[in-house]
Amino acid sequence: MTRILVVEDNRDLAFGLRTNLEIEGYEVRVAEDGRHGLAAAKEWSPELVVLDLMLPEMDGFRVLKELRADGHGVPVLILTARGEEADKVRGLKLGADDYVTKPFGLLELLARVEALLRRTASAGEAEPAVESFGEIEVRRDSRTVLRAGEPIELAPKEFDLLVALLRHDGAAVSRLDLMREVWGYSAAVVSRTVDTHIAELRRKLEASPANPRHILTVRKVGYRLER
Repeated sequence: MTRILVVEDNRDLAFGLRTNLEIEGYEVRVAEDGRHGLAAAKEWSPELVVLDLMLPEMDGFRVLKELRADGHGVPVLILTARGEEADKVRGLKLGADDYVTKPFGLLELLARVEALLRRTASAGEAEPAVESFGEIEVRRDSRTVLRAGEPIELAPKEFDLLVALLRHDGAAVSRLDLMREVWGYSAAVVSRTVDTHIAELRRKLEASPANPRHILTVRKVGYRLER
């Protein structure tokens, strides 16, 4: 059974989260302050941590920072009333995987929990060393790309973005998710970064960048890679 740790000092909210997560089939523990939350995360080894920021004893930022400093890669979903962009960016840069602002919709939260767990599971699977689409061959181990057998020079983040699109295997991926996977912080910081790198990938990999066959725009969502 998948283990989820909820670190939340509001007892009513913590009870509601625990109840609904258990209904979904998860095993849940609750910690009411940062110090106990950090200890539980280290000792119980949950597969996901739902972490409030404004906690007694030790705030959520410090809990997250110490978890990452100790090498714990458990996915962390920050859940907080602090909705300022600076707080979101700080949390994401410290290693948070997602950020939900209170008040929130329960269905949205459950969907984000499921998505984080699914992403973690897929990341743990062995990825193929070589993948291809059209005339393009992508070699992960050497970080090289060939087009019709000829090497194509990609910038490091262009290569990482291409691999992220391949990893989603044709599914639409939002700009925000691509920013988190490739750059590790909120898309709000540099809103056009993904678009600029997509344009470069199309220029280098597509026969007709203006009419791409593989790196496609999904209107009002983001991008997907059509093999």
